[in-house]
Amino acid sequence: MFSKNMGTTDRVLRVIVGLALLIAFFMGVGGNLSWLFLIGIVPLVTGLLGSCPAYTLFGIKTCSKP
Repeated sequence: MFSKNMGTTDRVLRVIVGLALLIAFFMGVGGNLSWLFLIGIVPLVTGLLGSCPAYTLFGIKTCSKP
């Protein structure tokens, strides 16, 4: 389906950042602008899938596999 283009460290960091942003959203941090924390869905999903469309677009790979 998707070709993997992210290494383990990249994936773990994305999942952590994504979860942190979503937790901030559900805790109501940021008041009226807390909906902006929903952007955390993007790093969370890309981290779980191991593929980043922007990396594909720019030809970047952080995984060690050829």
